[in-house]
Amino acid sequence: MMDIAHLHFLVAHADQAQRQTLIDMLGRLGATRISAAPDGETALRCIEAPAGPPIDIAIIDLALSGRDGLELIRDITVLNAGTRAIITGDCHASLLFSVESLALAYGLDLLGTIPKPLSSGHLEAVLSHYTPPAAPVLERRVLPRFSFADVGEGLQARQFEPFFQPKIELASGEVKGLEVFARWRHPEHGVLGPAAFIDALEQNHRIDFLDWTMIERSVEQCRVLLDKGMPSAISLNLSAETIGHPDFLRQVKVCTDRHGVAPSLLTFELPESAVLTNDPSFLERLLRLRMMGYGLAVDDYGTGRSNVQQLARVPFSELKIDRSFVDGASRKRSLATVLSSCLGLARSLDRKSCAVGVETRQDWDFLQGLGCTYAQGHHIARPMEAERFPDWLADWRQFF
Repeated sequence: MMDIAHLHFLVAHADQAQRQTLIDMLGRLGATRISAAPDGETALRCIEAPAGPPIDIAIIDLALSGRDGLELIRDITVLNAGTRAIITGDCHASLLFSVESLALAYGLDLLGTIPKPLSSGHLEAVLSHYTPPAAPVLERRVLPRFSFADVGEGLQARQFEPFFQPKIELASGEVKGLEVFARWRHPEHGVLGPAAFIDALEQNHRIDFLDWTMIERSVEQCRVLLDKGMPSAISLNLSAETIGHPDFLRQVKVCTDRHGVAPSLLTFELPESAVLTNDPSFLERLLRLRMMGYGLAVDDYGTGRSNVQQLARVPFSELKIDRSFVDGASRKRSLATVLSSCLGLARSLDRKSCAVGVETRQDWDFLQGLGCTYAQGHHIARPMEAERFPDWLADWRQFF
């Protein structure tokens, strides 16, 4: 059990006996700072202006008077006070699951739910999901504004380069590929991410300028990694417009042939929304890509409105599950249910699965248990320059 003596708890429960039971349980688990509230209005006042340190964790009964638990879920998220929540209620497990889903929709950091009758073991298990808040960002970098001409000049000057984030096979811990992230190494402002340049390209309908720069430079780097005997499979995010261009198939083959890179080492990622199309010519293009040997991944899966029938007709090789269903799935039952469903869909269609946004060891372990194929995220590595990858790989291989 983690040390919870430094945390400030709020126990909001209408029944005095059960309120005291929860306070006693927390005390036995090591809590030393506990506030209590008999109704929803008092609970909200405690969170708005606590006597002493801010409330770290609020244990909330759904049946509070005045302002019930559902209202408090909404109010806590509006306050943005950083309070985590545990919900308890005398109701069926299916209703508690729906409460979790509601909390997720509102954006509440919910540690879990506890059905009644209350038990110390269940409370301890839910408290184990708590992680300290990230350190506050003291100063945010203000991005300069760039015109389309500025971005174009940077592309012509080869100031744009691919950064790489490793993709790990969960079953073995082996590096199985690298996803490309576009970065602008600006001579004055340093390394800039997409927020600095994507809008200018999209507003002028020339995202293909960036796509082709990333294809060319990534395939070039793939050849370098191959020559060094390192993992070299590359995944690139492309726009549907780029892939839909009449010359795309020919040009990408020219690029891979020039660098001596097999098509099987390249996977093109398209957002889920882009593959939800009835356009037969676009589907034919995707099919031709797969027949040529390239991989095709459905990116950000779960954010669109696709169904099994729609996905089954798309010749994709990998399903990339959006980070909103991955981060925290090990401790949030509603996320875990969606994530498990996504992985089951990939298996039923005989496709690989990749979880994006793995931020903690707990989520890594959870994904292993669910049988996910690959994982990416800051728990593994942040996107890095190509020159840093060999040293990172050597460090990683010390553990796997």
